[in-house]
Amino acid sequence: MLALVIPCFNEASVLPRTAPLFLAALSELAAHGAVDPASYLMVVDDGSTDDTWAVVRALATADRRVRGVRLSRNRGQQNALAAGLDEVRGHCDAVITLDADGQDDPSVLPEMVARYRAGYDVVFGVRSRRDCDGAVKRLTARAFYRLLGLLGAEVVPDHADFRLMAAPVLEALADFTEVNLYLRGLVPLVGFKSCEVAYERAPRAAGWSRYSVGRMLGLALDGVTSLSIRPIRLITVLGLIIALGSVAGIVWAIVTVATGHAVSGWASMICAIFFLGGVQLVSLGVIGEYVGKTYLEAKARPRYIVAERVGNQLRADRAAR
Repeated sequence: MLALVIPCFNEASVLPRTAPLFLAALSELAAHGAVDPASYLMVVDDGSTDDTWAVVRALATADRRVRGVRLSRNRGQQNALAAGLDEVRGHCDAVITLDADGQDDPSVLPEMVARYRAGYDVVFGVRSRRDCDGAVKRLTARAFYRLLGLLGAEVVPDHADFRLMAAPVLEALADFTEVNLYLRGLVPLVGFKSCEVAYERAPRAAGWSRYSVGRMLGLALDGVTSLSIRPIRLITVLGLIIALGSVAGIVWAIVTVATGHAVSGWASMICAIFFLGGVQLVSLGVIGEYVGKTYLEAKARPRYIVAERVGNQLRADRAAR
Protein backbone atom coordinates (compact mmCIF):
# COMPACT_ATOMS: atom_id res chain seq x y z
CA MET A 1 0.00 0.00 0.00
CA LEU A 2 1.27 3.45 -0.94
CA ALA A 3 0.57 6.72 0.90
CA LEU A 4 1.16 10.17 -0.56
CA VAL A 5 1.90 12.74 2.16
CA ILE A 6 1.22 16.32 1.06
CA PRO A 7 1.89 19.27 3.42
CA CYS A 8 -0.15 22.41 2.75
CA PHE A 9 -0.12 25.98 3.95
CA ASN A 10 -2.67 28.36 2.42
CA GLU A 11 -3.09 26.21 -0.69
CA ALA A 12 -6.86 26.56 -1.12
CA SER A 13 -6.40 27.72 -4.71
CA VAL A 14 -3.97 24.91 -5.56
CA LEU A 15 -5.39 21.72 -4.02
CA PRO A 16 -8.53 21.53 -6.19
CA ARG A 17 -6.23 21.44 -9.23
CA THR A 18 -3.46 19.15 -7.99
CA ALA A 19 -5.33 16.63 -5.80
CA PRO A 20 -7.10 15.08 -8.85
CA LEU A 21 -3.67 14.65 -10.46
CA PHE A 22 -2.36 12.80 -7.41
CA LEU A 23 -5.47 10.61 -7.24
CA ALA A 24 -5.23 9.87 -10.95
CA ALA A 25 -1.60 8.80 -10.47
CA LEU A 26 -2.68 6.42 -7.69
CA SER A 27 -5.45 5.03 -9.89
CA GLU A 28 -3.01 4.41 -12.74
CA LEU A 29 -0.55 2.66 -10.44
CA ALA A 30 -3.34 0.49 -9.01
CA ALA A 31 -4.63 -0.35 -12.51
CA HIS A 32 -1.18 -1.69 -13.43
CA GLY A 33 -0.92 -3.68 -10.21
CA ALA A 34 1.96 -1.59 -8.89
CA VAL A 35 0.18 -0.53 -5.69
CA ASP A 36 -2.80 -1.61 -3.62
CA PRO A 37 -6.10 -0.04 -4.78
CA ALA A 38 -6.58 1.18 -1.19
CA SER A 39 -3.54 3.48 -1.48
CA TYR A 40 -4.37 6.99 -0.35
CA LEU A 41 -3.50 10.67 0.06
CA MET A 42 -2.63 12.12 3.45
CA VAL A 43 -3.01 15.91 3.30
CA VAL A 44 -1.56 17.90 6.22
CA ASP A 45 -2.93 21.40 6.75
CA ASP A 46 -0.13 23.29 8.46
CA GLY A 47 -2.32 25.82 10.26
CA SER A 48 -3.57 27.54 7.11
CA THR A 49 -5.41 30.84 7.42
CA ASP A 50 -7.41 30.44 4.21
CA ASP A 51 -9.94 27.75 3.18
CA THR A 52 -7.40 24.95 2.78
CA TRP A 53 -9.01 22.75 5.43
CA ALA A 54 -12.46 23.19 3.90
CA VAL A 55 -10.98 22.02 0.59
CA VAL A 56 -9.41 18.99 2.29
CA ARG A 57 -12.73 18.07 3.90
CA ALA A 58 -14.51 18.38 0.56
CA LEU A 59 -11.90 16.17 -1.12
CA ALA A 60 -12.23 13.56 1.63
CA THR A 61 -16.01 13.57 1.25
CA ALA A 62 -15.76 13.12 -2.51
CA ASP A 63 -13.09 10.38 -2.45
CA ARG A 64 -12.47 8.02 0.47
CA ARG A 65 -8.82 7.73 -0.57
CA VAL A 66 -8.25 11.26 0.76
CA ARG A 67 -7.39 11.64 4.44
CA GLY A 68 -6.47 14.83 6.21
CA VAL A 69 -4.88 16.21 9.34
CA ARG A 70 -5.11 19.82 10.50
CA LEU A 71 -2.44 21.15 12.85
CA SER A 72 -3.44 23.56 15.60
CA ARG A 73 -1.06 26.23 14.28
CA ASN A 74 1.57 26.74 11.63
CA ARG A 75 4.63 24.67 12.49
CA GLY A 76 6.59 24.81 9.24
CA GLN A 77 6.90 22.44 6.33
CA GLN A 78 9.32 20.01 8.01
CA ASN A 79 7.07 19.51 11.04
CA ALA A 80 4.01 19.21 8.79
CA LEU A 81 5.79 16.46 6.88
CA ALA A 82 6.65 14.77 10.18
CA ALA A 83 2.97 14.90 11.18
CA GLY A 84 1.96 13.22 7.93
CA LEU A 85 4.63 10.55 8.28
CA ASP A 86 3.54 9.84 11.86
CA GLU A 87 -0.06 9.43 10.69
CA VAL A 88 0.70 6.95 7.91
CA ARG A 89 3.37 4.96 9.73
CA GLY A 90 2.05 1.44 10.21
CA HIS A 91 -0.64 1.97 7.57
CA CYS A 92 1.44 1.70 4.39
CA ASP A 93 4.31 -0.22 2.84
CA ALA A 94 5.85 2.92 1.36
CA VAL A 95 5.22 6.65 1.40
CA ILE A 96 5.97 9.40 -1.09
CA THR A 97 6.19 12.99 0.14
CA LEU A 98 5.58 15.78 -2.34
CA ASP A 99 4.50 19.41 -2.48
CA ALA A 100 0.88 20.39 -3.01
CA ASP A 101 1.66 22.95 -5.71
CA GLY A 102 2.21 20.40 -8.49
CA GLN A 103 5.88 21.26 -9.04
CA ASP A 104 6.83 17.72 -8.00
CA ASP A 105 5.81 15.86 -11.16
CA PRO A 106 3.23 13.11 -10.41
CA SER A 107 4.24 11.34 -13.63
CA VAL A 108 7.48 10.34 -11.87
CA LEU A 109 5.59 8.27 -9.27
CA PRO A 110 5.55 5.06 -11.37
CA GLU A 111 9.34 5.16 -11.73
CA MET A 112 9.75 5.72 -8.00
CA VAL A 113 7.48 2.78 -7.21
CA ALA A 114 9.37 0.64 -9.74
CA ARG A 115 12.65 1.45 -7.97
CA TYR A 116 11.04 0.53 -4.65
CA ARG A 117 9.85 -2.79 -6.04
CA ALA A 118 13.38 -3.34 -7.35
CA GLY A 119 14.66 -3.26 -3.76
CA TYR A 120 15.41 0.37 -2.96
CA ASP A 121 14.22 1.69 0.41
CA VAL A 122 14.68 5.38 -0.41
CA VAL A 123 14.17 7.01 -3.81
CA PHE A 124 15.17 10.68 -4.01
CA GLY A 125 13.51 12.92 -6.57
CA VAL A 126 16.30 15.12 -7.95
CA ARG A 127 15.57 18.18 -10.08
CA SER A 128 17.38 17.95 -13.41
CA ARG A 129 16.06 21.33 -14.56
CA ARG A 130 14.23 24.18 -12.83
CA ASP A 131 13.59 26.56 -15.71
CA CYS A 132 10.28 27.57 -14.13
CA ASP A 133 12.19 29.22 -11.27
CA GLY A 134 13.64 32.68 -11.64
CA ALA A 135 17.36 33.39 -11.83
CA VAL A 136 17.45 34.61 -8.23
CA LYS A 137 15.70 31.46 -6.97
CA ARG A 138 18.08 29.20 -8.90
CA LEU A 139 21.10 31.12 -7.64
CA THR A 140 19.99 31.07 -4.01
CA ALA A 141 19.08 27.38 -4.24
CA ARG A 142 22.54 26.56 -5.60
CA ALA A 143 24.14 28.60 -2.82
CA PHE A 144 21.84 26.88 -0.30
CA TYR A 145 23.06 23.36 -1.13
CA ARG A 146 26.68 24.49 -1.41
CA LEU A 147 26.49 26.16 2.01
CA LEU A 148 25.02 23.04 3.60
CA GLY A 149 27.76 20.90 2.11
CA LEU A 150 30.56 23.23 3.22
CA LEU A 151 29.21 23.35 6.76
CA GLY A 152 28.99 19.58 7.08
CA ALA A 153 25.30 18.81 6.52
CA GLU A 154 24.91 15.67 4.38
CA VAL A 155 22.21 16.38 1.81
CA VAL A 156 21.35 15.24 -1.71
CA PRO A 157 21.99 18.17 -4.10
CA ASP A 158 18.91 19.51 -5.93
CA HIS A 159 16.63 17.36 -3.78
CA ALA A 160 13.93 18.99 -1.69
CA ASP A 161 11.25 16.78 -0.12
CA PHE A 162 10.10 14.73 -3.11
CA ARG A 163 11.07 11.21 -2.07
CA LEU A 164 9.83 7.67 -1.56
CA MET A 165 10.54 5.91 1.72
CA ALA A 166 9.81 2.30 2.61
CA ALA A 167 8.16 1.34 5.91
CA PRO A 168 11.47 0.42 7.63
CA VAL A 169 12.76 3.92 6.89
CA LEU A 170 9.67 5.43 8.54
CA GLU A 171 10.28 3.30 11.62
CA ALA A 172 13.90 4.44 11.75
CA LEU A 173 12.90 8.11 11.41
CA ALA A 174 10.47 7.68 14.30
CA ASP A 175 13.47 7.26 16.61
CA PHE A 176 14.61 10.82 15.80
CA THR A 177 12.61 12.94 18.21
CA GLU A 178 14.37 16.31 17.94
CA VAL A 179 12.27 19.45 17.59
CA ASN A 180 14.87 21.10 15.33
CA LEU A 181 13.83 18.89 12.44
CA TYR A 182 15.50 18.75 9.04
CA LEU A 183 14.26 15.74 7.09
CA ARG A 184 16.39 16.51 4.03
CA GLY A 185 19.41 15.69 6.16
CA LEU A 186 17.91 13.00 8.41
CA VAL A 187 16.76 10.73 5.58
CA PRO A 188 20.29 10.35 4.12
CA LEU A 189 21.57 9.99 7.69
CA VAL A 190 19.47 6.89 8.49
CA GLY A 191 21.06 5.03 5.58
CA PHE A 192 19.23 2.19 3.77
CA LYS A 193 19.60 1.38 0.09
CA SER A 194 18.84 4.49 -1.95
CA CYS A 195 18.85 5.83 -5.50
CA GLU A 196 17.89 8.98 -7.38
CA VAL A 197 15.24 9.70 -10.00
CA ALA A 198 15.60 12.84 -12.10
CA TYR A 199 12.62 15.01 -12.99
CA GLU A 200 11.93 18.47 -14.36
CA ARG A 201 10.52 20.99 -11.94
CA ALA A 202 7.14 22.18 -13.22
CA PRO A 203 5.55 25.62 -12.69
CA ARG A 204 3.16 26.01 -9.76
CA ALA A 205 -0.42 25.08 -10.58
CA ALA A 206 -1.61 28.31 -8.93
CA GLY A 207 -0.60 30.91 -6.37
CA TRP A 208 2.99 31.72 -5.44
CA SER A 209 5.82 30.15 -3.49
CA ARG A 210 6.03 31.07 0.19
CA TYR A 211 9.68 30.07 0.43
CA SER A 212 11.42 33.43 0.50
CA VAL A 213 15.18 33.89 0.63
CA GLY A 214 14.89 34.52 4.37
CA ARG A 215 12.99 31.29 4.98
CA MET A 216 15.50 29.38 2.84
CA LEU A 217 18.37 30.78 4.90
CA GLY A 218 16.49 29.85 8.06
CA LEU A 219 16.02 26.32 6.76
CA ALA A 220 19.74 26.14 5.95
CA LEU A 221 20.56 27.28 9.49
CA ASP A 222 18.24 24.62 10.94
CA GLY A 223 19.87 22.01 8.73
CA VAL A 224 23.40 22.92 9.75
CA THR A 225 22.73 23.24 13.48
CA SER A 226 20.77 19.98 13.61
CA LEU A 227 23.31 17.92 11.66
CA SER A 228 26.77 19.40 12.20
CA ILE A 229 29.01 21.14 14.72
CA ARG A 230 31.39 22.33 12.00
CA PRO A 231 30.51 26.04 12.51
CA ILE A 232 31.79 25.84 16.09
CA ARG A 233 34.97 24.16 14.86
CA LEU A 234 35.38 26.88 12.25
CA ILE A 235 35.18 29.46 15.03
CA THR A 236 38.01 27.64 16.80
CA VAL A 237 40.11 27.66 13.63
CA LEU A 238 39.37 31.35 13.06
CA GLY A 239 40.36 32.16 16.64
CA LEU A 240 43.62 30.26 16.20
CA ILE A 241 44.40 32.13 12.97
CA ILE A 242 43.71 35.50 14.61
CA ALA A 243 45.87 34.53 17.61
CA LEU A 244 48.77 33.54 15.35
CA GLY A 245 48.32 36.77 13.40
CA SER A 246 48.43 38.74 16.64
CA VAL A 247 51.66 36.99 17.69
CA ALA A 248 53.15 37.82 14.29
CA GLY A 249 52.09 41.46 14.75
CA ILE A 250 53.73 41.61 18.19
CA VAL A 251 56.96 40.15 16.82
CA TRP A 252 56.90 42.70 13.99
CA ALA A 253 56.36 45.56 16.47
CA ILE A 254 59.27 44.39 18.66
CA VAL A 255 61.58 44.08 15.68
CA THR A 256 60.53 47.52 14.42
CA VAL A 257 61.22 49.18 17.78
CA ALA A 258 64.52 47.30 18.16
CA THR A 259 65.74 48.66 14.85
CA GLY A 260 65.09 52.22 15.94
CA HIS A 261 61.85 52.83 14.07
CA ALA A 262 58.60 54.10 15.56
CA VAL A 263 55.50 51.92 15.45
CA SER A 264 52.56 54.01 14.26
CA GLY A 265 49.11 53.28 12.97
CA TRP A 266 46.22 54.19 15.21
CA ALA A 267 43.90 53.57 12.26
CA SER A 268 45.13 50.01 11.83
CA MET A 269 44.74 49.44 15.57
CA ILE A 270 41.16 50.69 15.52
CA CYS A 271 40.39 48.48 12.51
CA ALA A 272 41.88 45.49 14.33
CA ILE A 273 39.74 46.20 17.40
CA PHE A 274 36.57 46.46 15.35
CA PHE A 275 37.50 43.31 13.43
CA LEU A 276 38.03 41.33 16.62
CA GLY A 277 34.80 42.72 18.07
CA GLY A 278 32.88 41.63 14.99
CA VAL A 279 34.42 38.15 15.11
CA GLN A 280 33.48 37.83 18.78
CA LEU A 281 29.88 38.86 18.14
CA VAL A 282 29.53 36.42 15.25
CA SER A 283 31.08 33.68 17.36
CA LEU A 284 28.68 34.39 20.21
CA GLY A 285 25.80 34.32 17.75
CA VAL A 286 26.76 30.90 16.39
CA ILE A 287 27.32 29.47 19.85
CA GLY A 288 24.06 31.05 21.03
CA GLU A 289 22.22 29.38 18.15
CA TYR A 290 23.46 25.98 19.31
CA VAL A 291 22.70 26.75 22.95
CA GLY A 292 19.19 27.91 22.02
CA LYS A 293 18.54 24.75 20.00
CA THR A 294 19.83 22.66 22.92
CA TYR A 295 17.44 24.52 25.25
CA LEU A 296 14.49 23.82 22.97
CA GLU A 297 15.42 20.14 22.69
CA ALA A 298 15.79 19.85 26.48
CA LYS A 299 12.24 21.11 27.01
CA ALA A 300 11.01 18.22 24.80
CA ARG A 301 7.92 20.06 23.60
CA PRO A 302 5.84 18.37 20.90
CA ARG A 303 6.67 19.21 17.31
CA TYR A 304 3.03 19.79 16.53
CA ILE A 305 -0.50 19.36 17.89
CA VAL A 306 -3.23 17.78 15.76
CA ALA A 307 -6.44 19.80 15.96
CA GLU A 308 -8.62 17.73 13.64
CA ARG A 309 -8.62 14.70 11.37
CA VAL A 310 -10.78 13.80 8.43
CA GLY A 311 -11.21 10.43 6.74
CA ASN A 312 -13.35 7.64 8.21
CA GLN A 313 -10.88 4.90 7.46
CA LEU A 314 -8.11 6.80 9.21
CA ARG A 315 -10.15 7.13 12.39
CA ALA A 316 -11.05 3.44 12.30
CA ASP A 317 -7.41 2.48 11.88
CA ARG A 318 -6.30 4.66 14.79
CA ALA A 319 -9.04 3.31 17.03
CA ALA A 320 -7.82 -0.22 16.30
CA ARG A 321 -4.29 0.54 17.51
